[in-house]
Amino acid sequence: MNSGSKPLLLGAASLIAPAIANPALAAEQTPQQADLGSFAVTDTAVTGGSYKVERQSSPKATADLVDTPRSITVVTRQLLEDTSSTTLAEALRTVPGITLGSGEGGNPLGDRPFLRGSDSSNAIYLDGVRDIAATSRETFAVESIEITKGSDGITNGSGNAGGSINIVSKSPEKRRFINADATYGTKDYKRFTADINQPISDFVGLRVSGMYHDQGVAGRDYVWQRRWGIAPSIKIGMSGPTSLTLDWYHMQSSELPDQGIPYTRIASSFGPGYYEVAPLGTDPFTTANGGTVQRRRGTFYGLVNRDFRTTNSDAFTARFEHKISPDVKIRNTFRYSNTEQDYLWTLPDDSRGNLYSYGTISRRVNARYSKQDGLVDQLDLSGKFNTGGIQHSFAAGLEFNWQKSAIGNYLSDTSGTAVALAIACPTATTGTNGICTSASNPNPFDAFNVPVVKGPNNSQTFSDWTTLSAYVFDTITLSDKWMINLGGRYDRYLTHVSASSAAPYTAARTWQRRVDDLFTYQAGLVYKPRPNGSFYISTSTSAIAPGSFLSQGLEDNTLTATTIGVDALKVQKSTTYEAGTKWNLFDENLSLSLAVFQTRTTNVRANLGDGTVGFIGDKRVRGIELGISGNITDKWSLFGGWAHMPSVMLNGGYTLVSGAYVPAAITGKRAPNTPLDSISLTTTYKVTPKVTLGGGAIYMGKVYGGYAYGSTPATVRAVYTPSYWRFDANAAYQLTDHIGVKVSALNLTNKLYYDATYVSHYAHQAAGRTILASLSLKY
Repeated sequence: MNSGSKPLLLGAASLIAPAIANPALAAEQTPQQADLGSFAVTDTAVTGGSYKVERQSSPKATADLVDTPRSITVVTRQLLEDTSSTTLAEALRTVPGITLGSGEGGNPLGDRPFLRGSDSSNAIYLDGVRDIAATSRETFAVESIEITKGSDGITNGSGNAGGSINIVSKSPEKRRFINADATYGTKDYKRFTADINQPISDFVGLRVSGMYHDQGVAGRDYVWQRRWGIAPSIKIGMSGPTSLTLDWYHMQSSELPDQGIPYTRIASSFGPGYYEVAPLGTDPFTTANGGTVQRRRGTFYGLVNRDFRTTNSDAFTARFEHKISPDVKIRNTFRYSNTEQDYLWTLPDDSRGNLYSYGTISRRVNARYSKQDGLVDQLDLSGKFNTGGIQHSFAAGLEFNWQKSAIGNYLSDTSGTAVALAIACPTATTGTNGICTSASNPNPFDAFNVPVVKGPNNSQTFSDWTTLSAYVFDTITLSDKWMINLGGRYDRYLTHVSASSAAPYTAARTWQRRVDDLFTYQAGLVYKPRPNGSFYISTSTSAIAPGSFLSQGLEDNTLTATTIGVDALKVQKSTTYEAGTKWNLFDENLSLSLAVFQTRTTNVRANLGDGTVGFIGDKRVRGIELGISGNITDKWSLFGGWAHMPSVMLNGGYTLVSGAYVPAAITGKRAPNTPLDSISLTTTYKVTPKVTLGGGAIYMGKVYGGYAYGSTPATVRAVYTPSYWRFDANAAYQLTDHIGVKVSALNLTNKLYYDATYVSHYAHQAAGRTILASLSLKY
């Protein structure tokens, strides 16, 4: 990292030096001087402002949101605070059209959002740079979150079939302020955050954000989460045409993870040979052998003295910017990142029919230790120019991106026996013990008399990929009423993967290598009948190269999951068509958007059931989305929308059943993690200058996890989580100009619902009613 960053730092220093030597040059660029001597309290600098944003932060954005022919939603800092969203997952629940998947097997614990039904864990970015690490992301150092929906390969490269998520970090500002918050709540919830912004001079600014978080989970026994983080940054060139920003992000977390709730296997018929199965509820039911199962809401199926999850994340970023002219700017972003995650957690498994037949649950273990390193350098040139009477707003760039991961399993002995094999219920008739526990009354303190050790080097899967990219965007303004949006991207994608060898892990390691040349594009036409509104049509594409998930995330996209030759693998491709309209109303304080779309994915890969991989295709998601964000009046704010997404797996490939290939159970069914309808609405109203009331509502339709055949191909079993409504409320009172208090009630009605589903075994139960009381200091 040091050798790679020296040229950047030296080059930046040489460009900044003239501005330091000539203060007049800096002053000429900045009409507003920094307030160095006193604290200022304003909505924009201290509280994060409103819900409305005019433009994306990325240099690749070549037009305001109202003139961009794509569905883009921005979650602002103010919205994060109003909804008490402390993690990326909590923030994304405020955006319709997004669901959350669970980790298991090839999908590690961490953020796994689905945008318009596509796994987007490989489409998360931090300040425009890919952040593929398996982790649960915090919001203490986040300024906003930008969600682009639809095929988005052109913006950031391989992946992004359903869209992308860009997290915008806090950075030094010109105005001096201090924000500090202390929160206490249900289940001994404790959270402390601080955000200090201090201009050192007119030219240099410093900002430090910090967080400590410790909580149990309402409605869940024994589960706890603890984490802390710090994010310092310094900007040299606050007032000049040239700047260098250096920042470091560090977060550590430790928790007793919540393994979730098993599916019941008590089937409800929805037609001949088709059954839908929901998670085990709290109502009693009778098992096949005449017993009764009734779990409490807080029932925990894990082992308190064994299960754990730890995460350690670091990222160092250096961003250099220089304004070449009033209309042209160059920017270079360099980042090195490292993430380590270890866990051993219990998955409540009913794959042998224990629950339905005898009322027991198999305590199957998921175990992993992993490390990921990343290095990226991205050079952007953006600006405006005219050709005759036609105006161009352009962005072009080059990118080098290298990512590496090492993933291993915890084992029960040094000879290579996996922990999971040591604790599965041998048969459906196995009696209750520490391994096959009661579904009604599991003992979380059962002994686990199996050693746990990290596997040797050859038990790990190594993956790395390198991408060389070039891209260009252009918004062409033909007249006051017509605009054209064009863009293209080329990626040279080199992947290397070495799968773990078989126990006892003494065989020589082998490597798979693959090179893909990817081209993606976007094109849109915008008609503006008035300056504050637009109608548009657009198309965009994405391409997902095999291996792009670094042997994690999407299970069907790894070079290690197939016995066929690596050269026979194909690139998954998706194409989105969209038409819509956007309007800024009420003196452009409120944004409204409406879009209809279709995304079709081809060359979707799937396991055929015999260890080989087939190229099934394709999946289609159609829909309509309505969005709203901003202020109706200076007192009343709104954010939310509605997404309606009919989907279908047009071809699910084939499955090996009883020695014969038959069409897969998923063919013709609704795509997993794609609810038919989802709704969210958040609102606040300033009743008096000191009193603000707010609330929120979230609706999520039925979400299917997966489909599988029963004992014969004639019987299909579908697992799902039921639809739900969730309601939140909050009230804030400003005691003085600097001190405020707030009370929030999350899941106000204490609704029992499930907020993430896995393809077969379990669903994650959401937190119950959570009451939070906060004290805020702003100077």
